[in-house]
Amino acid sequence: MLRFPDSLVAGYRNFMTGRYVDERERYRVLAETGQKPQTLVIACCDSRAAPETIFDAGPGELFVVRNVANMVPPYEPDGHYHATSAALEFAVQALKVRDIIVMGHGRCGGIRAALDPNAEPLSPGDFIGKWMGLLKPAAEQIQTNSVMTAGERQTALERISIRNSIANLKSFPCVKILEERGKLNIHGAWFDIGNGELWIMNRETRDFERLEF
Repeated sequence: MLRFPDSLVAGYRNFMTGRYVDERERYRVLAETGQKPQTLVIACCDSRAAPETIFDAGPGELFVVRNVANMVPPYEPDGHYHATSAALEFAVQALKVRDIIVMGHGRCGGIRAALDPNAEPLSPGDFIGKWMGLLKPAAEQIQTNSVMTAGERQTALERISIRNSIANLKSFPCVKILEERGKLNIHGAWFDIGNGELWIMNRETRDFERLEF
């Protein structure tokens, strides 16, 4: 049997002798009463942009869904498998979260692939290519913008992707109805890995504004 990674064993040991000791009672209550997070975060799989770390969240505080490029697909009640949609449904209908945050980040590999017209599939299934097809119309418009630098095109599509996901969120009847009733708030955010800045989307103008303290 392959050996479990030493770094993870060491990390678990540190967790059990550190954070778990400090939050033992919270874990006990969560185990007995279940989770009641108020916020759903839809984030990227990228290991550099973990929502729990960025927001310094404790156990039970955030319900997190992570996929390539933090995208929300449109509402499609068909017979296919819809992991992100299933998690969204559970968060809204069962957990009754009050806030949904779509959080993108800088230097996203999925967005970079979407902008590369010559990108080759990583496998015969081309799962990433098909998934990133959700952004194909926007990506094609930005690809041909010769005035922008490569970095500017990347950041632009990262933020457009957030707006696109928010629009898709509102195609879900449960989300649309609750937002209209004032029982659910939808937010966009973009995290800069390089300097730690968090930019929040203004819900009126849809511009991204750096969070100031």
